[in-house]
Amino acid sequence: MMNRRRRSTREARFEHVYVANAADLLSYFGRRVQIPADAADLLSETFIVAWRRGDRMPVEPEQARMWLFGVARRVLANAARGGARHSDLTDKLRAHLEALPTEQVDAETLDIRAALDALPDDQSELVRLVLWDPLPACGSVAQLSSWTRRFPIVNRRAVGG
Repeated sequence: MMNRRRRSTREARFEHVYVANAADLLSYFGRRVQIPADAADLLSETFIVAWRRGDRMPVEPEQARMWLFGVARRVLANAARGGARHSDLTDKLRAHLEALPTEQVDAETLDIRAALDALPDDQSELVRLVLWDPLPACGSVAQLSSWTRRFPIVNRRAVGG
């Protein structure tokens, strides 16, 4: 009983803090990011941290508000660092890909692509996984759903049998 009451009090307090501060925190993030959806993601992350660390949140509303803005600032900084790492890795990958030799596309490859495009999406994806990305047929089928019995038929269609 005591644990339920404590949890219920914690939930009520969290809800009160959320209602009192979410709009202002969303505006805070909105002024600092380029994409509005990023602001919503950052707000969610801030309240996830607040929920996890609720025992550290001050009880007094103004102190709780300042604490939340401190959490928000750290969430924003973490997102900026993650974005910078993502950009660095993207630049490295782009440079690596540009250094690779270009694939020569001949008439046969174009015919194969056209045949695959004529199949339903799930069948086309299965054939690509098995024949081009060499994944085992059983694992690929399991990943794409339960059409193990249909695989030989699809395979024959794709290779023109």
